[in-house]
Amino acid sequence: MEIVFRRFLDFIYEDNPFWDLTTEALVSENINVKAAIVAREDGLVACVEDVASILRRLGLSVKIVVGDGGYVKKGDIVMEITGNARTVLSIERTMLNLLMHCSGIATTVRRLVNRVREVNSRVRVAATRKTLPGLRYFEKKAVLIGGGDTHRLSLSDAILIKDNHIKIVGDVAKAVRIAREKKSFIHEIEVEVTNASDAIAAAEAGANIIMFDNMTPEEVRRAIEELRKRGLRDRVLIEVSGGITEDNIIDYAKLDVDIISCGWITLSSKALDMSLEIIEVLEK
Repeated sequence: MEIVFRRFLDFIYEDNPFWDLTTEALVSENINVKAAIVAREDGLVACVEDVASILRRLGLSVKIVVGDGGYVKKGDIVMEITGNARTVLSIERTMLNLLMHCSGIATTVRRLVNRVREVNSRVRVAATRKTLPGLRYFEKKAVLIGGGDTHRLSLSDAILIKDNHIKIVGDVAKAVRIAREKKSFIHEIEVEVTNASDAIAAAEAGANIIMFDNMTPEEVRRAIEELRKRGLRDRVLIEVSGGITEDNIIDYAKLDVDIISCGWITLSSKALDMSLEIIEVLEK
């Protein structure tokens, strides 16, 4: 948790590198307030516990009203904050930006998971490593809270052989063989492919997971059928990724796939609108 706290301090420093001109001009040091973070639209909240822990370390008292994974409606209070007015006002925007962004991701993921489960209960909806610099912990946590799969948290989690790796090594099968020789027993091997022949080569070479990248649902269906004909389908997990949106995700969920990953979940989810409202001035 220490690294998360330090990261939040970096976020605060970005917004307040010297001092808060407005707050220090208008608000005395001895003023305390009670404030509330209020949802301005319906959705799922995420990273509330993390933010609350950070605020406590900054000397504020926090009461969580709706915790991670809880559903809020417009006007609901997410958390109450009590403490020094200058501190509250100086971190207001940073705190809200983080909560809004993470809650938007969690809301999007939950909506996608619910839709996918209606047609295929075993498919996992996953994020990717397409996270904003400095925000991976929070964004991946939001995906998890929303009911999604975090996928790789970092390059150190698993071996994922992508197109550029294959271009350098020479071919799919060779890349898998090299990876198998060098990997730890605990690490899986995933291979990104764009056609059935590479998928077959990867599976035959011993890959654990096949990722069909930027292929149409029909192309994926035919590739899976080719794997099945060769007795390879049940030896691998199948992931589809690339170009998958909320509009076409059901087309992929109807297929015999195990994972659907979407980079836009973390890059482009709409933030869940929130505001901070001063409820009471406690001391002057």
